[in-house]
Amino acid sequence: MQVYKTADGLVIHNENKFYFKKGTDWDEFINRINLYEFLLKEIEGLPMTEDHSVIDCIEAPIENQEIWASGVTYMRSKQARMEESKKAGGGSFYDKVYEAERPELFFKANAQRTVGDRGTVRIRKDSHWDVPEPELTLFICAEGTIEGYTIGNDMSSRSIEGENPLYLPQAKTYEGCAGLGPCIYVPKKTIAKDTVISLDILRRGNSVFSGSICIDQMKRKHSELAAFLFRECKFPKGCFLMTGTGIVPPDDFSLQVGDEVRISIDRIGTLTNFVG
Repeated sequence: MQVYKTADGLVIHNENKFYFKKGTDWDEFINRINLYEFLLKEIEGLPMTEDHSVIDCIEAPIENQEIWASGVTYMRSKQARMEESKKAGGGSFYDKVYEAERPELFFKANAQRTVGDRGTVRIRKDSHWDVPEPELTLFICAEGTIEGYTIGNDMSSRSIEGENPLYLPQAKTYEGCAGLGPCIYVPKKTIAKDTVISLDILRRGNSVFSGSICIDQMKRKHSELAAFLFRECKFPKGCFLMTGTGIVPPDDFSLQVGDEVRISIDRIGTLTNFVG
């Protein structure tokens, strides 16, 4: 089941049918334990259509939630971070994080700095090496349980982070630094281990990079990441947690203004962002 946020409410998609709910408080609606069971009951009395065009005008599925992110959860990410920070003497930090009990977690964005499907993400003007990071993103309710999944585009300045690992917040958090959407996928059970994440970057209509990875390549469990995040943080409206990337373009690649970034994840859909 998928839940889409719209300007005047939301749309629930289940078994090829779309159900409308207008005038809904997004934060209150999604922030609950057993969201899947709640949605099943909710659609019983809602108007329905099979017209897919009802989700043409959707918004990022976020209001008063924070977005946090996990780093170095895939081997490919560890290798890339070690390489980019080697000259600054920080290469070994990422190897230690990959093997440590405690994961890397950091604040990524709020709604102000986040765009939805078809929205424009940004590359920093003081950076010369920039990439999107396609990530399965957890929606976690205020009680700390994982209730859904979406797609995250963790825009990153590799040049700034590579200059010094302590510059991570500047490399990760700025205006237009995150893409989120197109919906929240709410399954009956946890997302399948064979779920595949795909990335395609287009420049003037031509693909300049593509890659894919299965989420079973993650070193850490989703529940482990969520538990660490909630150890000393409260999220009254719930939160989103990006779970890291295993798709990293080669070192000679950098995004350009005008590029189109497409991230697809099985059962969730495709998040398309333009680079500004």
